Amino acid sequence: MGTEFKALDLNTLPSSVERPAYDRSKLKARVAHIGFGAFARAHIAMHLHETLVASGDDWGMRVIELFGTPDLFNMLDENQRLYTLVETSDEGKSTRLLGAVCETQHVARDGIQAIIDGLAEEDLKVISMTITEKGYCVKNEHLDTDNPMIQHDLENLNTPKTAIGLIVAALAKRRELGIGAVTVMSCDNLPHNGHLTSIAVQEFAAKVDPDLATWVKENVSFPSTMVDRIVPALTDESRDIVRAELGGQADPNCIVCEPFRQWVIEDNFKVGRPKWELAGAQLVADVEPFEEMKLRTLNGSHSFLAYLGFLAGKETIADCAADPVFYAEARKLMVDEQRPTLNVPGDVDLVAYADMLLKRYSNSQLKHRTWQIAADGTQKMPQRWLNSVRYHLQHGTDHRHLILGIGGWMNYIKGKRGEETFEVVDPMKDVLAEIVSKYGDDREAYVNALLALDAVFPADLVANEQFTQSVHAAYAEVADKGAGQAVADLAN
Repeated sequence: MGTEFKALDLNTLPSSVERPAYDRSKLKARVAHIGFGAFARAHIAMHLHETLVASGDDWGMRVIELFGTPDLFNMLDENQRLYTLVETSDEGKSTRLLGAVCETQHVARDGIQAIIDGLAEEDLKVISMTITEKGYCVKNEHLDTDNPMIQHDLENLNTPKTAIGLIVAALAKRRELGIGAVTVMSCDNLPHNGHLTSIAVQEFAAKVDPDLATWVKENVSFPSTMVDRIVPALTDESRDIVRAELGGQADPNCIVCEPFRQWVIEDNFKVGRPKWELAGAQLVADVEPFEEMKLRTLNGSHSFLAYLGFLAGKETIADCAADPVFYAEARKLMVDEQRPTLNVPGDVDLVAYADMLLKRYSNSQLKHRTWQIAADGTQKMPQRWLNSVRYHLQHGTDHRHLILGIGGWMNYIKGKRGEETFEVVDPMKDVLAEIVSKYGDDREAYVNALLALDAVFPADLVANEQFTQSVHAAYAEVADKGAGQAVADLAN
């Protein structure tokens, strides 16, 4: 890809492509973002770009990668650190070059010491990250000291391999230099992500140096955030969309996503922040109600559609939304089963929120694959479904859609759709594969083995006979009738 790439010729881009309307030459790296993947480009850096458009401030972003090759960053640099964002829907497309990125650092190109030094600069006020759940190296609410990379970093703080080790190394240098306070902000789609980050960083620091841990407690804040934007993985089709929008030019750092975006941020910053509210971000005292609303309503319905839709032959979420039965039952899941479990601010209309989500799901221009959303179910189910199931069991209320979703997942992880086999992506895939191999032909033993996974199913739920019986029944229903018919029968 590197040899075929040509830098964008800005002079020949179509006039419809919007350019940054601010002086990029004065940007300083005041925000450093670790993990510059698709979501970071489409959401975090996009919000900063819009903030700069509205404010004219100098809050630039340095982007950092710890894994892979530096090819994409080299290409981003050749393009003056501009990249293309295409927002697409059935109503049309909007294309612009985003310019908030002012520096790039890749460990394979620049070395880890340069990255540590950069994070210790006085101008830097916010360290943000999108590193996926496994990047936090937290297990059972504590730093996972059994993780080999964490073990390496604890013994070799000057050459860290993890984002957590890198941050602690940078904080140690800030303390050593007397640089002072900074904010560390997670932007991953995780519940209580600020708390998770705080656990990882503070426990790591305490193991390195108790005095450093005390300094971190006094000088570093860890705000939680809630992020929402559908950003499908790039495909040849989406790259072709970008090429057409750019008048035939290619941009390897491009992103194609939906127009909708939401960012809720706990306003807890040690030494200032960009004026993100100018770009539509919501700065609040407590993120948790918004977080739970999204996890259960959006993510919960996404998982329902992903497992049952995929098994019914629907390749994308838009395919699911185009089916009147799947559309109606996904709405019932959100409105009838998830809404009662939520405690949101009084001005939030959860029915309107559900209808807005379904409109987003119906966007046929987004090829958001059900198989992609179905990944990592063992990590997703507890937050998206199981807490709601517990609520309904306690209140004696109907939750058949949630239970069918669990039955769908149990069928999905067998890796077969009719005669077709597919890869099951999950951090526990080896454990799941062993259960499938050992018990897959014995329904009762198979479901019981899955329910015995205490990392997924809490003991209080498994001890509830109503829960276990309903899960057994849901698994059998999907297996016998097929996912499509099982969803259709929910109406009855």
